[in-house]
Amino acid sequence: MPFQEKLRHSPPPVEVAGRRIKRYHVTADPAGIEPGVEKAAYAFLPGLLPEPDGTPPATFVVLHRGGDSGAYLNAYSWVWDNVLHCRVAVAGQPALGCPDRDPTHFMLLDRPLIGCVWELPPLLHERDSWVRHMLAPESPGPENPGATGLPGLDAYINDTLPDGTTGDHRS
Repeated sequence: MPFQEKLRHSPPPVEVAGRRIKRYHVTADPAGIEPGVEKAAYAFLPGLLPEPDGTPPATFVVLHRGGDSGAYLNAYSWVWDNVLHCRVAVAGQPALGCPDRDPTHFMLLDRPLIGCVWELPPLLHERDSWVRHMLAPESPGPENPGATGLPGLDAYINDTLPDGTTGDHRS
């Protein structure tokens, strides 16, 4: 079967366990991810988040509904000011150790995997967004009259990839 991009949707951000969460949903289904899978994934999410370390509490997640019984939740959290912490949960995928094919039965993935080809496109955008808004915000001046030069967690949280396909990953 030839490779095909999947659909990517960016639901509004949420707050979970004191962290601001940007969200990306990936699926081949134009109807989106089933509500039960989404609910189960976000109920499992707090266990994927790191302890606070002084870095602004920001995370982005990729919730991916596979073409088979699998569902995947990748949580990428900013720590140490400029490092991504990654933890992944999986459901319904016996090949990854799941006890059944239930896409709502999430468990922590104990393998050092960070994402598949459909889950990785947000990484470049999120890296650039973190640098742009948190590490090197625009300096005030005649060319940037509204810039404060201060990090902008709100600006970072609101800077997401637009809905599209997983192949559309440029900021």
